[in-house]
Amino acid sequence: MRTRAIVVVVAVVIMAVALVYSQRRKAPPQVSGFIEADEIRIGSRVGGRVARVAVEEGQRVKPREVVLELEPFDLRERASEAEAELQAKRADLQRLQAGFRPEEIAQARAKAEQAAARLLMLKNGPRPQEIAAAEARLKQAHAQLDLANATLDRVKKSFEASAASALEMDQAAEAQKTAAAAVTASAADLDLLKAGTRAEEIAQAEAAVREADAAAKLAENGYRKEDIEAAEASVAAAESALAAFKQQIDELVVKAPVEGTVEAVELRKGDLVAANAPALSIMDTSHLWVRAYLPENHLDVAVGQKMQVRVDSFPGRTFGAHVSFVARQAEFTPNNVQTPEERSKQVFRVKVDLDEGLDVLRAGMAADVLIGQEKSK
Repeated sequence: MRTRAIVVVVAVVIMAVALVYSQRRKAPPQVSGFIEADEIRIGSRVGGRVARVAVEEGQRVKPREVVLELEPFDLRERASEAEAELQAKRADLQRLQAGFRPEEIAQARAKAEQAAARLLMLKNGPRPQEIAAAEARLKQAHAQLDLANATLDRVKKSFEASAASALEMDQAAEAQKTAAAAVTASAADLDLLKAGTRAEEIAQAEAAVREADAAAKLAENGYRKEDIEAAEASVAAAESALAAFKQQIDELVVKAPVEGTVEAVELRKGDLVAANAPALSIMDTSHLWVRAYLPENHLDVAVGQKMQVRVDSFPGRTFGAHVSFVARQAEFTPNNVQTPEERSKQVFRVKVDLDEGLDVLRAGMAADVLIGQEKSK
């Protein structure tokens, strides 16, 4: 009986010690907050009419997965026009870079030689043979004029004797006038040949030679560097215009930027979406954190420090986390801090990133951050 009493006394003592320890032991400090996640509002930079909505609310999406498609309207036609314009400018650039063809250079050189030959001919003047031929033509014209004068005199006498008709008289007079005019023209041609080429004609021929030589050198040297650079700039501008149209066409298909959950879809086929306006939202569940506020007397935490997070939805379970941000400025600070009690009301915002539980935790859950408590291994 005595032994039994000793056991009972020892048990009572142990229970009393445990009760005192449990009452005196302080629970680890903790702060409460809410789990948050990035909400990404996506849309199109071009806007337009909805052709297809590929997702529903609550649907999980992967990066680059199509969520929305818009009608192209006239973008593809304008892109085709820009591409044709680019091809034309590229062809013009290639023509300038290649320069003139050998046939064009030979043609320009031949024209220059022709101009030089004509100038030489004008400077040399008429040849003696040409002057002799002109003198011979003048003598021939005089002979024809003498014959016409004799014929006219004979017909005139016959006409006066009523032996010739008035028609014959008119024909003889006309022949005489024609022969006289031929003599005048032949004499003028001979005078021009003897006078030689005028100075104005030689100056004109010299200018033509210079122009033809310049054209030949231009063909031989090719196009100027400035012309080629201007053509290259035109090609670059056309390429940029085409790339802009292609980017706009790509914007017709809206894709998920990250893996997450579709939160809100209020679009139907045929709706109009404004450019640069949010069309739907995706919650990025790959990165969850708890926003909480630490009092000043518990501000002995540092970025990177390990923590534990507890939520009501999973009692008895904690999730590993780490501090990613500690505010440098207090919030809810009284205007005039006088006592230690008032100073304790200062709080600093902290951000605790969750390292575990991303598959079960959700944004909006209430969470407790156990300060200074690492997850047990």
